[in-house]
Parts: sequence; structure tokens; C-alpha cells
Amino acid sequence: MPPSTYVNITLAERPTGAVNANTFKREVVPFDLKPGKGQILVKSLYASIDPAMRGWLNDKRNYLPPVQIGEVMRALVLGEVVETGPGSAFAAGDIVTGTFGWTEYGVFDDRVAEKVQTHPGLDVLDYLGPLGGTGLTAYFGLLDVGKIKAGETLVVSGAAGATGSIVCQIGKKKGAKVYAIAGSQDKIDWLEKDIGVDKAFNYKSPTFHNDFRKAVGYFDVYFDNVGGDMLDFMLSRLKQNARIVLCGAISDYNVGKPKGLTRYANLISQRARMEGFIVLDYRSRWGDAIKELAAWLEEGSLKRRFHVVKGLENAPDALNLLFSGGNTGKLVLQIAATKAHL
Repeated sequence: MPPSTYVNITLAERPTGAVNANTFKREVVPFDLKPGKGQILVKSLYASIDPAMRGWLNDKRNYLPPVQIGEVMRALVLGEVVETGPGSAFAAGDIVTGTFGWTEYGVFDDRVAEKVQTHPGLDVLDYLGPLGGTGLTAYFGLLDVGKIKAGETLVVSGAAGATGSIVCQIGKKKGAKVYAIAGSQDKIDWLEKDIGVDKAFNYKSPTFHNDFRKAVGYFDVYFDNVGGDMLDFMLSRLKQNARIVLCGAISDYNVGKPKGLTRYANLISQRARMEGFIVLDYRSRWGDAIKELAAWLEEGSLKRRFHVVKGLENAPDALNLLFSGGNTGKLVLQIAATKAHL
């Protein structure tokens, strides 16, 4: 029996800093959903929680239009097909991913959903992590933008996060010496003992800058997930022809006016490059990347960790965890019961 009502989380007002109690609105709406031709009715199971979501709340030019006031909050979701409309390519019971948003149920066109094909050694939840946007971002950012080579020095900030932890492991697979930066001893231990980086640094340590200079010196590739003061410091540690991969700027997302960089002139003297990218631009190559990432997962050489927050009502608090350093690995929101077990 379908429920009589279901819950949406919509944008109520645009935050000027961190997401707060007034940012979103919980709406209970009558369940009158019926898929039409070429459509599916989806029950949401898990939602991906990603730093980019904070940027979607700003009414500014971006790579995607901002979420509008009153709209369901945008999010990549893993869901189950409950019912199909005439001519749909899906079947009831299929597990699918799509940008379905913070909602318990929704009707969507076939074209915005993708069926998840499970394999031995994999969990469906992997399609929100290493086989989803975060894993693909790590893959193309490091290999296509960073162009990492064997024997080079790679530095990764936000290294204990969903993307950073995959970047570290791909770097090791490609023969680089990998240095990781994170914000707690637990994360440092996980990166060194489980992920296998050469050394990890706690940026909150009062001796961080000196420790980094002594142990690392200068780098070939810096994969930047945080921006701000860390990026400015890294601009002083460039080798000649170094590459900085601009993936995220999590330290600045809740700041009204970032203070900017002061050491960018080193890019000139060191003939270095700093480049941003969006994983959506690589869509035509996602399939090949997923095959390689899945093979690493199946053989057990690519490790992952999930931080699960339960309950759609806790979605705003889950989003804020990204900016307080409260998660290790891939942060996901569990919306409903599921067989996914990671």
C-alpha cells in the first residue's frame, strides 16, 4: 500500500553563511503520484551530501542554475523504482540513481535516471561514492587535470573526505608519493594506516607549516578541496611546472567575501598551472572510469568509508557536517530502509 502522504525538504530562504533552521522547510504533501508515459515513480533510499550543494543555494552564476525558493533541494539520490508508466525502460524493483532531491518519493522521466548494475564485491551505495560523482571527480581531476606521473609528489587537502580519499589512493596506484592533509588525529590515522598515504598532516597543529616544509618541501601536484589559506600556503610550495587542481573551496563556501590569494605570482616564476574543472564535462567517459574504479573495488585495492546520517529531517544538519569536519569518507543521508549495508 502506498503512503497517504510523503515528505519534501524545500529551500525556504538563501543562507548568508552556514545553513540554519530557516534555510529549509519540511513539507508533508498528499501522495498523489502516478508515473506517466516514459516515467518512473521512485522511492528515495539514500541521498549524497556534497559540498557543491552549498553553492547551489546561492543566487549566483554557477555551472548549474541555483535551487529556487520553494523547490525541492537538489541532491543525487539512490532510489528504488516503485511503479513504471507506459513505455518506461525500467521495471519495478530496479535500483536507480538520479538528481531526485530531498524527497521521499517522486515521479521522474526515464532520461534522468540510470539503473545501477551491482557486481560481486560492490554495494549499491558505492554508486553514491567511489562509483558516483565523488569517485569520478577524483579520477578525472587527478588524471586529466593534474596529470599525475610516477615518482611525482602529490598533496591532497580534505584528504579524509569522499573525493580526497579516492584521490590519495589513485595517486598511490600511479606511483606518486602522496601527502595528505586532514583535521583530526582519527583522520590522520585512517589515512596513514588504511588508505596508505606516505604521510598525513593535521592542519590544526601549531607546527603544521614547518612540518610540511620539512617533510614535503615542494610538490608537483596539489589537489585542492578547501581553498582559502591552505591554497595560499600551497602556492608557496610549487615545483617548476607544478599543477594545482581546483576541485573545491570548502573553507570559503560559508564566507560572504573570501579574502583572496596573495602568493599567486609564484605561478609565473615556477611556470605552474592552476585549473578548475567540473566532472559533468567528462560525462562521455564516465563509463570507462567506472569500470576501472569498480575493478579496483572488486579486487579490494580501493578502500572507502561511508558516514551515514539517518532521516530526511536531518538533511540540513548533515550538510553542515561537511563544513565542520564532522565526517570521514563519503557522507550520505539515509532516507528509507534499504538492503545497502555499507
